[in-house]
Amino acid sequence: MKVGFIQFNPVFGDVKRNLERSIELIREGADADLLVLPELCTSGYLFTDKKELQKLSEKVPTGPSTKAWIDVARETNTYIVAGICEKVSETDFYNSAVLIGPDGFIDVYRKIHLFNNEKNFFKAGTGPFKIYDLGPAKIGIMVCFDWYFPEMARILALHGADIICHPANLVLPFSQKTMLARSIENRIFTITANRVGSDIRLNTKLTFTGQSQITSPKMAVLAQASEVEEVVKFVTIDPTLARNKMVTANNHAFLDRRVELYAPLLKKDIKKS
Repeated sequence: MKVGFIQFNPVFGDVKRNLERSIELIREGADADLLVLPELCTSGYLFTDKKELQKLSEKVPTGPSTKAWIDVARETNTYIVAGICEKVSETDFYNSAVLIGPDGFIDVYRKIHLFNNEKNFFKAGTGPFKIYDLGPAKIGIMVCFDWYFPEMARILALHGADIICHPANLVLPFSQKTMLARSIENRIFTITANRVGSDIRLNTKLTFTGQSQITSPKMAVLAQASEVEEVVKFVTIDPTLARNKMVTANNHAFLDRRVELYAPLLKKDIKKS
């Protein structure tokens, strides 16, 4: 299976331009079976008020971006995971990722763990955690700051994900290395599609770290972009490698878990005794 990422520089507020650029790059990576695009890749990231979300968000799957991605997925015979600003009403918006395949729209994932000022604009997704069978591989989806919570990747892996698709707009310098840990602790592939460039709004600027990457169940970086380039990269993987959870001849990544001791994970406030 050929899997890859698209790393590019969306221009805040220019949905038409960003959508056209994403389609151009999808066609460039048409040999891939699965491509992951960045978070909020049609709108840009750094919102300053909710009026901007009303203008730049779209219904899913009836909005123009999803429809255009459906067409190009059919044209290229490619599965696409792409970040989008989703409108569900005039007041409710989600930081979402759509999953589209050669046969059309499949589903939408709504980001569960909101980062920093996102809490002022978006509603948090409520799940459930889903796995999608693409044939050669089963995938799960998470968006950007979801990386910080190991429970999420673990649940997706326990549900059978061979690959985690990870649209992102990363600004902290930690995620790329952390996704290597997510790969080895769950023995799965991950595809992080980050963006490059900056959003500059009023007196605020965010610069994104690029370095999109594909990681393996053995904690190897199979492909990585630079901090600044717009690029499409894909590699050929064997998804069945993610179904071997043996760490050593005597250790199984999941069966060796001591779940009877993990009850504190279900409590938000853990006090020292």
